[in-house]
Amino acid sequence: MWGNKKAAPASPSAVVPAPPMAQETNTTKPISATMEGKVMSTDAARPMAAAPAGSTARLGASLHIKGEISGNEDLQVDGTVEGLIQLDDRKLTVGASAKVTADLVAREVVVYGSVKGNLRARDRIEIKKDGSVIGDLTTARIMIEDGAYFKGAIEIDRKGEIASGSSAHEKPAFVKAASAAVQTGKTSS
Repeated sequence: MWGNKKAAPASPSAVVPAPPMAQETNTTKPISATMEGKVMSTDAARPMAAAPAGSTARLGASLHIKGEISGNEDLQVDGTVEGLIQLDDRKLTVGASAKVTADLVAREVVVYGSVKGNLRARDRIEIKKDGSVIGDLTTARIMIEDGAYFKGAIEIDRKGEIASGSSAHEKPAFVKAASAAVQTGKTSS
């Protein structure tokens, strides 16, 4: 409307109204920035809300961390971590390229890479076929795939079994087999 059109010359008695002025508003309102498809707050005093359900934080393969990692979101580690990782109610995935020398505490732990340390999972621990764990495991459920390496002890936390509806007095067959293999030092191939 106010573009490149040339207005006809106005007669001296004609008054041309000025364009309407917008009311002035606070222009210091923070806007969000987008990085790799994730919205982040640009206002340091007001952090964003927790990550949406189903999203997983990731430590890349080139990252080396010494210290403690704790939080309330799922995490995939592909780099090197030394220390403690504690995600009480979340899932922790140790990626195929990861080298973790740490104690791990989470609701669920899945190992594709290498872990040296004790693992405690409220729900379950999985060691995948190329995974390696040297340390003690404490969990309600466990799965160790053929080809995985494990050295340590397994403690089945029966409280987790009761919560999932299983009998507190009966161990599943795979737990009996895993316990026997650990005690004898033999695994089936």
